[in-house]
Amino acid sequence: MSAADPHWSLAFEHSFAERLPGCYQPWQPAPVPAPRLVLFNRALAAQLGLGEMEESALAEFLSGRRLPPGARPIALAYAGHQFGHFNPQLGDGRALLLGEIRDPAGQRWDLHLKGSGATPYARGGDGKAVLGPMLREYLMGEAMTALGIPSTRALAVVATGEAVQRERPLPGAVLSRVARSHIRVGTFQYLAIRDDLARLKDLADYTIDRHYPDLSEDPNPYLALLRRVLERQAELIAQWQAVGFIHGVMNTDNMSIAGETIDYGPCAFMDRYDPATVFSSIDHQGRYAYGEQPRIAQWNLVRLAECLVPLVNDADEEQAIALLTAELNRFPAVFSEQWQRRFAAKLGLASAAPTDDGVESLIRGFLELLQAEGEDFTLAFRRLAAHLRGTDERALGLAPLPASWDPWLQQWHRYIDGRNEDPQQLAARMDACNPIYIPRNHLVEEALAAAQFDQDLGPLRALLERLQDPFTARADSFRYSQPMPAEWGPYRTFCGT
Repeated sequence: MSAADPHWSLAFEHSFAERLPGCYQPWQPAPVPAPRLVLFNRALAAQLGLGEMEESALAEFLSGRRLPPGARPIALAYAGHQFGHFNPQLGDGRALLLGEIRDPAGQRWDLHLKGSGATPYARGGDGKAVLGPMLREYLMGEAMTALGIPSTRALAVVATGEAVQRERPLPGAVLSRVARSHIRVGTFQYLAIRDDLARLKDLADYTIDRHYPDLSEDPNPYLALLRRVLERQAELIAQWQAVGFIHGVMNTDNMSIAGETIDYGPCAFMDRYDPATVFSSIDHQGRYAYGEQPRIAQWNLVRLAECLVPLVNDADEEQAIALLTAELNRFPAVFSEQWQRRFAAKLGLASAAPTDDGVESLIRGFLELLQAEGEDFTLAFRRLAAHLRGTDERALGLAPLPASWDPWLQQWHRYIDGRNEDPQQLAARMDACNPIYIPRNHLVEEALAAAQFDQDLGPLRALLERLQDPFTARADSFRYSQPMPAEWGPYRTFCGT
C-alpha cells in the first residue's frame, strides 16, 4: 500500500456500550511485540471508507498494540448452550469490540479484534490466537460473501511476533473482523438467566433499533423480533444447505441476531453428499451435522423465545408462551420454502411454484441419488448443467453422468422440457447459482500450512482468487474444483482455540 496517510480515518461510535451497561466489561488488548500485516482486505476497507494507510500503522491498529483514535475496547458478555449444555457466563474470552464504524452509505458495523489477549471472560485461557485459524476465518468469510451468504468478514490478519503454545509453539496472530453486530441469542440468555428484565428490554429495544427499525411500530415489537430473527435464520440455514456448508458449532452463543454467519471454528464444506456429515472433532454425537442444522436453528430460536416471554406479555405468561410458540411453529414451513426455492434454482426449476410437489420430489430424488452413489455435492449440479448444454467439460473436472442417473434424468427432462426454455440459457442460469469453487478442505489445509509454517502466502492467495469468483469455471483451475483425495480422509476440523 502507499504511504499516503498514516492516520486512522474512521470515526468510532459506541452505541452498544452507551445503551447496554452490564453487557460488557471495558478491557485493553494485550501488548504484542512485533505486529506484521499478513493479509489486508482491501476490498472491505474500501467498502468501509478506510483511507490509504501505511502497513506498519495498520498492523499496530489492527493488532491492538496501538488503539485507533476513538476506540474504547470492551469484552462482550453472553451466555450460551454449548452442545445442549447451558453455561450462564461465557463472553469474549479473547476478543474485544473496539467500537462501531459507519461506511459511506451510513451502515453501522462492529469492528472486533480476536486473539487480543485474555479478558475477564477467558475462563483460564490465554486469550491468544494462532495464525492458521485466523487465516482460516479470513478465507471462510470471504468465500461465504462471494457465495452471497451473509457473513462476518475479516479486515486483516496481523502476526504478533510471538509464539503461542498449543500442542506445540505456533505463530500468534490477531484477526480484525467486521459484523453488523455481535448480538447473539446468548446475549439475551445472559440477561434472562439473571432476571434482569430492565436490561433485557433495553437489549431488545437496541436490537430492534439497530437491525429491524420497522418493528418499532408493531403492536408487539418483541414478538415481531422473534418472527424476523426466525425468518433471517431460516433463510441463512437454507443458504448454508444449498452450498454444503457445515458450521460445526451451532451453539446459541454462535447464532447472530443479525442473521450473519459468525464464528468460523470447526466449519467445513461437504464433499461427498451425506446428511450425517460431521467435521468437528468434538461433535461426537453428530448434533451439528449437515442434516441437523435446520433442527438446531429452530432449537436455538426456542431458547431466544424463552428469553422474550416477559417482554411479549409480562402480565400473562401463558398467553406470551402461546404467541411465541405459534411463531416458532412457523419455522419448518419458512425454512422449507427457502430451502426448496434454492434447490429448485440449482436444478434449473427456479420458475416453479415453491409448493410444487413435483419440484420437491425431483430435489429429494436427486439428493437421494447423490447419497446412494457417494457423489460430490458441489460438482453434481455443475455436471447437470454441462449435460443440459450437451458439452463435455472434463477439462474442468466434470465427468459424464453415469447410466444409473438415467431414471431420474428422464423425470427431470420431462419437467424442464415442458417449460420450453432454451437449454443453453437454462444451463447458464444453473451455473450462476451452483459454485464450481468452494473452500475444498484439502486445499484449505495446504494453504494454511504453507502460510503458517513456511511463511508462503502464495497458495492461500491463489485459493482466495478462485473463491472470490466461485461460479465462473476456469480452464487453468482444475485442481481447485476437485474433491478431497481419498488419502486425506477422514477429515476433521478443530475449534482453533
